[in-house]
Amino acid sequence: MAERNHTTVTEFIFVGFTDHPDLQIPLFMLFLVMYVVSLMGNLGMIALIMVETRHHTPMYFFLSQMSIVDIGYSTAIAPRLLMTLVAETRAIPFIECAAQLFFICFFVTSECWLLAVIAYDRFKAICNPLLYRTIMSKRHCVLLVAGTYVCGSANSIVQTLFIFSLSFCSSSVVNHFFCDVPLMLKLSCSNTQVTDLVLFTFSTVIVTTAFLDVLISYMCILMAILRIHSAKGRRKTFSTCASHLIVVTIFYSAKAKKLPPPN
Repeated sequence: MAERNHTTVTEFIFVGFTDHPDLQIPLFMLFLVMYVVSLMGNLGMIALIMVETRHHTPMYFFLSQMSIVDIGYSTAIAPRLLMTLVAETRAIPFIECAAQLFFICFFVTSECWLLAVIAYDRFKAICNPLLYRTIMSKRHCVLLVAGTYVCGSANSIVQTLFIFSLSFCSSSVVNHFFCDVPLMLKLSCSNTQVTDLVLFTFSTVIVTTAFLDVLISYMCILMAILRIHSAKGRRKTFSTCASHLIVVTIFYSAKAKKLPPPN
């Protein structure tokens, strides 16, 4: 226990772009433009949904929450990345690294569950159209969103507490541009077998449960679409959830490549 609770490293050094110093300014401009465009686009989406009364529906409420999560996720990474590209020092304090990892885990998990909530919303809209307004009441929608943030908080608390209770005795160099779970585990000089197993199991349960919700919802949606007799009606119904299905596919494809197996 004494080894696990003792930490001699007080900061970490990002070296993600040090191999190409001549590209730091162009990269700074590129990431700055991307961050500003993302920020303005999501803020515009939120403002449009709030102003337009015809957008005061469950689907647009969930989309506004997706925009909030996207703003939070990009803000957890982009400002520190931009500072790293132009500042003389690339060091990030220990506590700030822990906070960054916490918020990254929080927003990624929340996004995962928001996608599941939107799939559930589309399932109710297509399979129970007459009862949709009653089922997806304002109170129900707020509770669903609150549940996604509870899941996000639970996962981020577990990830952060387990990782930063480890010891970081010598190496403080992070070969990346933000504090990520696999990299922090590699830097630790503690035995991480138990931590690897706990974090992998916890994350897998959360992500798999959300994925199953999406999968079951779309299986029901597909069955409902196949029962529609006209081709035009099937296309129109499918178009209401096609964009969400694309986002879900991209999201889970990216996470599947990133998720490491337990040691």
